[in-house]
Amino acid sequence: MPYPHLLAPLTLGPLTLRNRAVMGSMHTGLEERGDWARVAAFYAERAAGGAGLIVTGGMAPNAEGGVFPGAAGLFTPADSANHRTVTDAVHAAGGAIAMQILHAGRYAYGKDCVAPSALRSPISPFAPRELDEAGIETQIADMVTAALRARDAGYDGVEVMGSEGYFLNQFLARRTNRRTDRWGGDYANRMRLPVEVVGRIRAALGPDFLLIYRISLIDLVPDGSTWDEVATLARAVQAAGADVLNTGIGWHEARVPTIATSVPRAAFAHLTGRLRGEVTVPVIASNRINTPEVAERLLAEGMADLVSMARPFLADSHFVAKAASGRAAEIAPCIACNQACLDHTFSGKVASCLVNPRAGHELELTYPPAAHPKRIAVVGGGPAGLTAAAIAAERGHAVTLFEASEALGGQLRLAARIPGKEEFGPLIDWFVTRLAVAGVTVRLSTRADAAALDGFDEVVMATGVTPRLPEVEGREHALTYAEALSGAPVGEQVAIIGAGGIGFDVAEYLTHQGESPTLNPALWRREWGVGDPAETAGGLAEPAPAPPARKVWLLQRKAEKPGRGLGKTTGWIHRASLAAKGVEMLGGVTYRAITAGGLVIERGGAVETLAVDTVILCAGQEPDRALADSFGRPCHIIGGADVAAELDARRAIDQAARLAARL
Repeated sequence: MPYPHLLAPLTLGPLTLRNRAVMGSMHTGLEERGDWARVAAFYAERAAGGAGLIVTGGMAPNAEGGVFPGAAGLFTPADSANHRTVTDAVHAAGGAIAMQILHAGRYAYGKDCVAPSALRSPISPFAPRELDEAGIETQIADMVTAALRARDAGYDGVEVMGSEGYFLNQFLARRTNRRTDRWGGDYANRMRLPVEVVGRIRAALGPDFLLIYRISLIDLVPDGSTWDEVATLARAVQAAGADVLNTGIGWHEARVPTIATSVPRAAFAHLTGRLRGEVTVPVIASNRINTPEVAERLLAEGMADLVSMARPFLADSHFVAKAASGRAAEIAPCIACNQACLDHTFSGKVASCLVNPRAGHELELTYPPAAHPKRIAVVGGGPAGLTAAAIAAERGHAVTLFEASEALGGQLRLAARIPGKEEFGPLIDWFVTRLAVAGVTVRLSTRADAAALDGFDEVVMATGVTPRLPEVEGREHALTYAEALSGAPVGEQVAIIGAGGIGFDVAEYLTHQGESPTLNPALWRREWGVGDPAETAGGLAEPAPAPPARKVWLLQRKAEKPGRGLGKTTGWIHRASLAAKGVEMLGGVTYRAITAGGLVIERGGAVETLAVDTVILCAGQEPDRALADSFGRPCHIIGGADVAAELDARRAIDQAARLAARL
């Protein structure tokens, strides 16, 4: 059997799981839409795909505990009936599902938020109200009621959210708990609330209901928990009635990335292995585990009893089924980009997936067999062309893909060269496998023309983009970003014109030297200052990034801080990384000329020359529509050839999928 540890059954309390793969909790925004058939379809598809246990997104126990006003919860009997729609669908698909109870505390994005102490979070504009004794009792009672309603709604268990800096975690840390009563002070008092919540829920539910506690192993904030405190809490929560401990990493306000693509795979699993030696109940590893090989290794090495993978189940709902049937190469990889999942969530949109646009849209976006199969030509092997070709072929069309270069991937091939974006390589490999399985005819090193496309019923132009060349005197002496990332010689002093996503990527590429920290967890931890919670509270250490390979200036015309337009949940990581490498990021720049002496700029009314060896143009892209404009008959234009703003693979893949679904 492939992956014998991952696919082995396990008994958790009253429940026997068919395998060790847990679909971890994610906010999707679906429950808040009120379309419960859509919610049920989302979870049922993951159950049908083999997930051993599903944990829902966080459900608020009361209004003040919601992550934002109107956040979903189980407040009324009507809510229970809606959730029953979900649990029935999951059970019909052969799965098991637990509901996460999440009280946001001071992270609640609303003026009625409550917390152990009246200390505002740095990621919220609202100062919380400090709870009194009666208020704490109300919160406990409401969490118990939520657990009882979850059982009534047909859930197989509940997960009590005690990590990521949420309400229960806030009581544990001196950073957020300044109380002097029996709920604050020494650790026995600070851990009283989570232990009380678990004990009261167990007492209310009895022994025959799965109870998971999600514990923070490393807070990654000053004055966070020590390892002794984490272990003490783990043993106390186990004694109070938890059947299993799930592991959380880092508070949301931490200035250390924990789930972005630049974080090494399984970067924190060693802490889960340490926790496993402290308790006798099963423990779950989490964070940046995105392949069955990584999951199997962690289980085989005794790092955990189960493995939680949240976003990988967005990328591929049939992750487990494919692994079990020997088709691991066909698993759509989660690249941890955050672009369609977390960025959507924090923007009030439904979470989806760059790699899999159907995620969260299972009832709306479907790929039925084609009623009338056609001969379809796709021109361009970038993300849009690859997606359109694969889905059209999977639906039964005869598809030929033309790619002018010697390899597939388009702009993804450039992205894969950026340190911290190595996950784009496996994404290209998956696309290649997908085309082969679907039977797409691939013609590499073939520049399609009208003659080559004659005879096809439909033609899809996914010809991508070309770098925009700004009107700057001497620009012929500069390199484009594509040339720089493709290995053109670059000097020791570099100016980058354009501070969008591409400019930041090029700066990362040029300042890096040696092994990528993303491929070396120990090196990555040193770079970001991740220490050992057994040595420092919260597990922070002094960051020690590698010295930069070059001196780089990152420039933009807009008179604002560079990087404001980057991903909502990842932009700060890119800015912090470049700042640590000494990159000078300047806004409000006018480019006068590129000369033998460097780049002449004007800023704040003053003209100066940056004495650089190389200037790199990252000033945007233009759609490559030459073939489409001269084609002479109707065709479909998608991806960068349609809209070239930045390099938006999420939009390109989504557009391609929706086109292929209706061809």
